[in-house]
Amino acid sequence: MKLVTYERKGKPRAGALVDGDRKIVDLAQAHKDAFGKSYPAFDSVQAMIEGGDDALDRAYETVKKGKKDAIKKKDVRLLAPVPVPIQMRDCLCFETHLKQAFDAARRVRANATPDPEAAMKEFERTGQLAIPKTFYEQPIYYKANRFSVIGTDVDVYWPTYSKLMDFELEFGFFVRKKGVDIARDKARDYIYGYTIFNDFSARDAQTQEMGGQLGPAKGKDFDYGNAMGPCLVTADEMKDPYNLTMICRVNGEEWGRGNTSTMHWKFEDLIAHVSQSETIYPGEFFGSGTVGNGCGLEHMKFLKHGDVVELEVEGIGILRNRVLTGKP
Repeated sequence: MKLVTYERKGKPRAGALVDGDRKIVDLAQAHKDAFGKSYPAFDSVQAMIEGGDDALDRAYETVKKGKKDAIKKKDVRLLAPVPVPIQMRDCLCFETHLKQAFDAARRVRANATPDPEAAMKEFERTGQLAIPKTFYEQPIYYKANRFSVIGTDVDVYWPTYSKLMDFELEFGFFVRKKGVDIARDKARDYIYGYTIFNDFSARDAQTQEMGGQLGPAKGKDFDYGNAMGPCLVTADEMKDPYNLTMICRVNGEEWGRGNTSTMHWKFEDLIAHVSQSETIYPGEFFGSGTVGNGCGLEHMKFLKHGDVVELEVEGIGILRNRVLTGKP
């Protein structure tokens, strides 16, 4: 099932896509119409996740009965599938992206110095902005700003302190159930479903602050910076998340593509690592990190005012956002 959160009369509603993703069944309304009573798990997509298998089974029954009253998707505004996730972690799963991005980041930082050539030589000598050995030893992640999540077709207003505007082609999953010390071979059962993630990145701020060795801060944390959508595809409909084509386009022009088969770390690895002596909860989001060739930095191409970024992941759909400079 493809779950969405859409806005009706200024309030978020949980729905399911039908009719080739052209229409939405409002789950709460359809259930009330079909069964004559409310179903609390349909109050939101987060509540559905917390409702587990029973809620998903009920959703399938409800959609069958409610298709005739489905509304046109083009007539409503989609929010992120879970507008304010209870927790967000973005991980580094793709080695190719790291190799290319760190090389480009050195160039960006060197170009900001009086002598770029000398700066590049110094970076190479000292190993600055190189892939950390830790990446090959264990999954690496940071906790993102869960309050800056937006949905598809929402404008991104770029932070005033940044000039190098970039995007990141990622996907990720929502946690299905509570757990701790989860074995890798049991981890797939903790995945509820998948969505597309655009981790917008202020590259000039990011390359400057990474020298502090505490991870990204203002390079990632700004309003409108985390785009998700257009839907959440439940795990029962995504049989193999590790063979999906991923494509990024800017103003209709393809900038890069990759495949989830190239992940160095799989989602099961992330769950097993993060859950060591730390409980994870239904509705937490884990991002994959950028697929190789999936951002402007890797190509030394950056966004400009008015550019429209489209991220497509096979089986999920297209996440689309326009980037604007200036205040909203």
